[in-house]
Amino acid sequence: MNAPLFQGGSTNPVDPKLLRASMGLFATGVTVVTYLADGEPAGMTANAFMSVSLDPPLVMVSVRSSSRFNQWVGEGVRYGINFLAEDQRRLSGHFGGRPEEGFKPPFSWRGDIVVLDGSLAHIVARTVDVHPAGDHHLYIGEVEDVRFGEQRRPLVFYSGKYQQVLTQAPTITGNACVEGW
Repeated sequence: MNAPLFQGGSTNPVDPKLLRASMGLFATGVTVVTYLADGEPAGMTANAFMSVSLDPPLVMVSVRSSSRFNQWVGEGVRYGINFLAEDQRRLSGHFGGRPEEGFKPPFSWRGDIVVLDGSLAHIVARTVDVHPAGDHHLYIGEVEDVRFGEQRRPLVFYSGKYQQVLTQAPTITGNACVEGW
């Protein structure tokens, strides 16, 4: 049996490569956060996204400090969060630092907020707080709108790669309850 890996403590800083490898074992969905940059649609891929509160409805996205998102989105600014489906992997790469020349993302509008057509769900949030956190900023957003797209398999990131998961699309009832919750 292999001895467990342990590193860290008050005198030993954690190796960033070891931390990255361990965090890779936490499967996440993939989102593209959409916003306006100088009046034009823009986006960035993020898998560090989570629900914070139902009352009030709050979400959080972690954004690298060097991201251009930070210069366009601050307190009071609205943005979209698009949950990607397995067949939207191209969008993840495009907004994750590997843009394809000539590729036209399928932007659409929810009022004055840009979102991506074909996503599993869209959330429109308004920034209520920004917290510096190491080499990132944590954006807390109050949810103003939620829309569902065609339900199919989600895009999942695990162990440094996109993975496939077997899923059953949730049944959403007329009173907005999700089957099984």
